[in-house]
Amino acid sequence: MESDVLVVDDSAAIRKILQRVLRQTGMAIRNIYEAGDGQEALQLLHSQKISLVLTDINMPKMDGIQLLAAIKDVPEWHGIPVVMVTTEGGEAKVGEAVRLGAAGYVRKPFTADQIKEKLVGILPAAMSL
Repeated sequence: MESDVLVVDDSAAIRKILQRVLRQTGMAIRNIYEAGDGQEALQLLHSQKISLVLTDINMPKMDGIQLLAAIKDVPEWHGIPVVMVTTEGGEAKVGEAVRLGAAGYVRKPFTADQIKEKLVGILPAAMSL
């Protein structure tokens, strides 16, 4: 079963890198959507069936923590795992994300193997054989 993934980061370069890394994992991914901040991500979530959200924490307009809280506020989206991808060194922000229901986090810089390792337990049906 293929999954649709939403990558949320205010850096277009990081979004492209994450797309490439996701493709390198060998996971069964159908579409990868992009958003530059949490507000754009919410618009996409309303219009697309997303299986996974990878989001930065620090972004303008609506950051990753606010996005995570907004996702958890919508009953239809409760099953969407949200993984934080961040340079955030402080445990306070990461801890807040976990308390809000984040499925996990990966620190930048990351490798394809680190992303795949984090996603294996989150999207088991999406793994390729």
